[in-house]
Amino acid sequence: MIKMVDLLVRRDGYSHEEFAERWQGDHAELARELPGLRRYVTSLPANPEQADFDGVLELYFDDMAALGAAFDSDIGQEVQEDAAEFIDVEAGPRLIVEETVQLDEIHD
Repeated sequence: MIKMVDLLVRRDGYSHEEFAERWQGDHAELARELPGLRRYVTSLPANPEQADFDGVLELYFDDMAALGAAFDSDIGQEVQEDAAEFIDVEAGPRLIVEETVQLDEIHD
């Protein structure tokens, strides 16, 4: 399983609350349609005034080919264009990782 993790920073002109509403609302509805997407997680900081980032994005795919195909698709292009309207896509780091679960009491 491949996971893409983005630490997100909102664009100038958006409050954290406006960012969160857009990201977890209309944008999430669109992003859920990415082909090959296996899991989609958005996380907001508990104390946004003291956080360096406005959100954490986790997208799961079977492999790197599936991740690439998702963003090369028409819906992938639409997702990226929509994100660029309210996310400063160059501001936060991105990691592509292979997840190793050490403990999962939620699913046990």
